[in-house]
Amino acid sequence: MLREEYPRPELVRNTDWQNLNGSWDFAFDDAKRGMIENWPRNGLPQSLKRSIEVPFAFQSSLSTIHINEQHDHVWYSREFRLAPVGADKQVLLHFGAVDYATKVFVNGAFVGEHSGGETPFCFDITEALNPETTSQSLCVYVEDRSTDETIPRGKQAWMKPQGSIWYTNTTGIWQTVWLEAVNRRRIQSVQFTSLFDQDSEQTEIALSDEAIGSKLHCKITFKNQVVAEDEMLVVTSSIKRAYDLIQNHILRTYTHDDGWTWTPEHPNLFTVEFTLTSADDSKKVLDHVTSYFGFREVTTENGMIYLNRRPYYQRLVLDQGYWPDGILTAPSDEAFVQDIKMAKAMGFNGCRKHQKLEDPRFLYWADKLGFLVWEEVASAPYFSKKMSTRLIQEYEDAVTRDYNHPSIIVWVPLNESWGVNKIHLSVQQQHFAETLYHLLHTLDTTRLVGSNDGWENTTADIVTLHNYLHGKSEDDPKYRRFKASMADQTGLLTQPDAAWAVMAKGYHYQGQPLILTEFGGVKTQPSDTGSADQYFNDADKAAFLKQLRMEMAAITASSALWGYCFTQLADVEQEVNGLLTADRRAKLPLEEYHQIFAIKPLSRPTVHSESPESDR
Repeated sequence: MLREEYPRPELVRNTDWQNLNGSWDFAFDDAKRGMIENWPRNGLPQSLKRSIEVPFAFQSSLSTIHINEQHDHVWYSREFRLAPVGADKQVLLHFGAVDYATKVFVNGAFVGEHSGGETPFCFDITEALNPETTSQSLCVYVEDRSTDETIPRGKQAWMKPQGSIWYTNTTGIWQTVWLEAVNRRRIQSVQFTSLFDQDSEQTEIALSDEAIGSKLHCKITFKNQVVAEDEMLVVTSSIKRAYDLIQNHILRTYTHDDGWTWTPEHPNLFTVEFTLTSADDSKKVLDHVTSYFGFREVTTENGMIYLNRRPYYQRLVLDQGYWPDGILTAPSDEAFVQDIKMAKAMGFNGCRKHQKLEDPRFLYWADKLGFLVWEEVASAPYFSKKMSTRLIQEYEDAVTRDYNHPSIIVWVPLNESWGVNKIHLSVQQQHFAETLYHLLHTLDTTRLVGSNDGWENTTADIVTLHNYLHGKSEDDPKYRRFKASMADQTGLLTQPDAAWAVMAKGYHYQGQPLILTEFGGVKTQPSDTGSADQYFNDADKAAFLKQLRMEMAAITASSALWGYCFTQLADVEQEVNGLLTADRRAKLPLEEYHQIFAIKPLSRPTVHSESPESDR
């Protein structure tokens, strides 16, 4: 199954790119022979070679191998065809994500290496190409030490047998591999920052050094109408401009309609075109890219989260980003669209992408369809200097990749003390949590940053809580304590049944928004008596509905909570506590879910997420 979508939606070149997904040669290298025997030049041994479908990991069924075994050293190879490029061009080889450490060879020559399982990387392979032929060889070596607890791996199991909340591993290539031929005089990246008070958008453009002396044209459109246009001589490789978005009458006409800011209810997006031309001949196009941005602001005030200066209650669902046939890799773009549309139909306005940096294609659809995202990089199981260095690098790369997506409103640096299990008392681990918080704010001024999601919070813009102790009936003592703890700020901050303190020692709640970021987790099994499309018999269905309504009644009555995240969107392997089955069939009609999860909080201001966008 070929993933054909353009893999980098925030910087699109429609020409001169080639998708390298599809059938590759593949080999396990448990004996670590590949480097010694120079497989990049000599080829994979016939005795070990098999076929794999990229970008699916060998553990998945869509890879066509489907072996859930430990193989820490794997190789990929394939031929690709590329017409000769002129002296003014470079060929870049891109990898969306490879888990975990990668070395890449073209025509037997080493072209680069990368460590990190969730972030993209690319290499200039121009000099490694064979100019005598259009056929080129590509070889990729991946090392993914399955039991190394310093590697950020999230929900991937690192112990056997796997079970509990840990899932099948992903080893090797799991996002799109692709080529693009680019001009040496080109646009390298763009970054958009909404200057909300000024009704303007700040644009930062990075160009190659060779582009100095060219002309850059920028055009911003909204609903096919030009709202700003600019042309400049490139005198430096880094350009920063702020564009007044209401400098003429065009956007003012939307002020009293559904507005032009970005929200889940009105996911307005601006299209941006950048054209780089020769200074001597404006008709000679050197580079042309398209991008987009959503004009929005995220802040906190008086214990509430604000979106575009209006209180915005978070109705989130925990999304693990696993599929039964692709594991971490969605089978198609349509799978992302389906997840978002079904979540919205169930009454949610966003998700917490749990322990996974999701494919940029998901974020593109979240931007386009209107869906909030709390984003987090996978945690590592064990604290060490190596682990902290790896996680910091992953977050730096994640911010670089995802800065422009308006749907992302919160960074979640850590989860449930994973990898920082002594954080309550350990000053060293507290400093690490503080480092991530300040690093993310240093790199990104446009989003909120959490701390150790669930408990033992340190410095954070929001304080997050996890509580699965809801009981099974209204008469259950557990439920009475759950309801009482949800009721007000005092109960939330103490949570008498909780095994962990809300704040790490030495830290104190300072009035931040309180969010219940995990609860629910109600396990369900298919009915033995129901039809293929019926997950419950009538008694089970009634009990499940009662449980969901009971939990949500306690949460929506809270005078202190400013949002929730329900566990979870879909079943994943042995965790059968999803609202949907693993293959995305709804266990109950979506309308019934909507009646439960779309309820407005009872003790919140009258302005909620459904408010019209009349302020812009």
